[in-house]
Amino acid sequence: MLITKKSWWKAAGLRAIRTVAQTATATIGSAVLLSEVSWLMVLSASVLAGILSLLMSIGGIPEVPQD
Repeated sequence: MLITKKSWWKAAGLRAIRTVAQTATATIGSAVLLSEVSWLMVLSASVLAGILSLLMSIGGIPEVPQD
């Protein structure tokens, strides 16, 4: 079964969203108090992680069968 563009984008998008959420959680969790969270750092690190996840998905996504 060949991978379709739609299934690739869906799988890559879901993987990127999970990566963004994990990065945001880890970045927020590194602060001692919620008032000490640098929201700009959380946003920039999370967006960068999402972009990197999409770029890594170009190499292949195990969730999507390939021929």
